[in-house]
Amino acid sequence: MTHALIVEDDVDSAASLKALIASEGLTVSTASNLLDARKQLALQQPDIVLLDLRLPDGSGMDLFKDPELLSNSEVVLITGHASLETSILALRLGAVDYIVKPINLKHLQGVLSRVTKPAVLQAEVADLTEKLASDGHFGQLWGRAPNMRRVYEQISRVAGTGVTVFITGESGTGKEVVAQTIHELSRRRKMPFLAVNCGAISPNLIESEIFGHEKGSFTGAERQHQGFFERAAGGTLFLDEITEMPLDLQVKLLRVLETGRFMRVGATQTQETDVRIVAATNRPPAQAVANGRLREDLMYRLNVFPIELPPLRERLSDVGLLAEHFLRMVSTQEGKSKTFTPEALEQLARYPWPGNVRELRNAVYRAYVMSLDSHIDAQWLPRQVDDHAHVPAATPVPVEVSTREPEPAPAEPRAQGDSIVISMGVTLAEAEQTIILATLRHYRHQKERTAAALGISLKTLYNRLKQYTADKGTEGGEG
Repeated sequence: MTHALIVEDDVDSAASLKALIASEGLTVSTASNLLDARKQLALQQPDIVLLDLRLPDGSGMDLFKDPELLSNSEVVLITGHASLETSILALRLGAVDYIVKPINLKHLQGVLSRVTKPAVLQAEVADLTEKLASDGHFGQLWGRAPNMRRVYEQISRVAGTGVTVFITGESGTGKEVVAQTIHELSRRRKMPFLAVNCGAISPNLIESEIFGHEKGSFTGAERQHQGFFERAAGGTLFLDEITEMPLDLQVKLLRVLETGRFMRVGATQTQETDVRIVAATNRPPAQAVANGRLREDLMYRLNVFPIELPPLRERLSDVGLLAEHFLRMVSTQEGKSKTFTPEALEQLARYPWPGNVRELRNAVYRAYVMSLDSHIDAQWLPRQVDDHAHVPAATPVPVEVSTREPEPAPAEPRAQGDSIVISMGVTLAEAEQTIILATLRHYRHQKERTAAALGISLKTLYNRLKQYTADKGTEGGEG
């Protein structure tokens, strides 16, 4: 039977917590100070330790000074308030989660249901590390480059904890795969992993999709709807392109992260949630804050454990390994095996891959289809930019802001060499549309390069172009 140790000097709090834990079918012992805690740990190694930070004879963190004392116990901090400092300190010293007073019953039940010996998770990480050395992949992530090994080390460190993770990196680098790997190595693996692309949901519907709504809460709400927080209960909620979330909704998300409670649209009662948040963006977070795309307080709340994914051009040594992996995948799907010629692999390794791993995967699939025999040569693979200089490289398009009197909206882009002019007085939406359409023309309607240059995902670009086509019938909807 699972055994828990409560280290808490408040007698009433300890008794209440003991009753709650015992009702979940665990055996429980208590200690009111560090001396008692060390005695209890020596008598019986608990599966989980619920540790208060402030004790009469010192800090609860002092127990971590003896590595053997908590070597095979899961440690959860009990704190009077949630803070970034508490989360970071807990992670650094070896705690896997923290519970905020007053105790959120749903959170406590979730913590107790996920109790796993640290040795089990360590063995799984060791197995993945062994496969990295032999096969070149860490779970679903492929590559042996030093900057990817750093990412694997960070995943190994944070997966077994309950802290929030903030993944950054260019579009197409594999942020969702990192989030899935974190979930699969976590104590929440048996519960749902749900991915939400905040840029792919209509601004009018995103609050309902994330938090749910009550029947009759708005026109068309014919039944109660469970949002992602409810559907991901006990598991992991991946919020991709978090900077595309409306600012008013970011306020509500921040409240959920701080209180562990949310409210459906149209509801009058809040609900408890037990969900781990992993967020991601293809924009530098500080820049997103400066541009008004991300609230500063939310950035700090999400950025407890940052992971930055390198672009593929900074790990070209992994291109061959990735290409062979994608080729095996498509060969299995199509039922016919094909191989790359040495010239093809050499050409792949020279290309800068502005669309990153996603562009490489698509290039491999396209080359597989176009190849007439079992050998894929360089004919159908993208060439180095210098080999077709008539296609502009993925560099930013300069934007000039004119101080002339504003023109009738929407302002049409005016070309001046490689720049566009946007008059003062236009709305942000009109300016964004002007820049997107001008950049699309600049890259000759190559959408992957356009998205890379703009710093947005390909999915977001498609959504914007679809919206422009519906609203104005502009050329943005053209192939």
